[in-house]
Amino acid sequence: MIVSMWMASELVTVAPETSIIDAAALMTAKHVRRLPVVASHSQYLGLIGIVSASDLHRAFPPDVNPFGPRPEAFLTSTTVADIMQRHPIITTPESPIEEAARIMRDRKIGALPVVRDETLVGLITESDIFRAFVSILASASGGVRVTFDLSKSEDILDLVSKLARLHNVRVHSLITAQQRDRHVCVVRLTGVAVEALIDDLWKSGHQVLNVLRLL
Repeated sequence: MIVSMWMASELVTVAPETSIIDAAALMTAKHVRRLPVVASHSQYLGLIGIVSASDLHRAFPPDVNPFGPRPEAFLTSTTVADIMQRHPIITTPESPIEEAARIMRDRKIGALPVVRDETLVGLITESDIFRAFVSILASASGGVRVTFDLSKSEDILDLVSKLARLHNVRVHSLITAQQRDRHVCVVRLTGVAVEALIDDLWKSGHQVLNVLRLL
C-alpha cells in the first residue's frame, strides 16, 4: 500500500497572510487540526509551511481559547506566517505507507504533507495510518488469525502457500514483522481445515505464538 491510497486529497489550506484568528475559526468550522500553508500568489499549491492546533494554542495567551466561542474578541496582528512550521517534513504519493508511518514515529509528528513535483496533493495523518493497518488485519468474514515465529531469511510465503493448498485453506492476508529479538508472521485464514494447517505449522518447527478466532 502506498500513501496516495490513504491520504486526504480534498485539503483545507491557508495563505501565509491569514490571521491566526481566521485560521482557528477555519479549523473549527472544518473540523481539522492542521492547515497546510500555501503560497497565495501561485497557481499551484506550493507548500511553504504547516500550522497545527498546538501552534495556535501557543500563539494565543493562556487565558484565550483560540477554538472557543469568541476568539475574535482577542485582537492580534499575528499571521499564520509568524507561527507556522516552515519547511515541514513531507512524503510523496508513491511512498510506502510504512515509510510514512516510520517517519511520523521517528520524528514524533502527527501528519505529513504529500507533495508531487513541488505541488501539494494531499495530507496523511496518524489516523490515516491507523486505518491502513487496521484494514490489513481486520476481518469482515471471520476466520482465524495465526501468529508464529520464523527465521530471518525464511521464505515464509512459500511455506504458507503450500500448506494452504494442501488443506484447501484461503489466505486473506500475510505480513511479517520483527518483535523485539524475533521475527514473526501474522496470517489470516479461512477454511474448514485451518486447525490441520496450524498443526502442520508446529510440525514444521515453527512456534505458534497466538491463534485468534475472528467473529
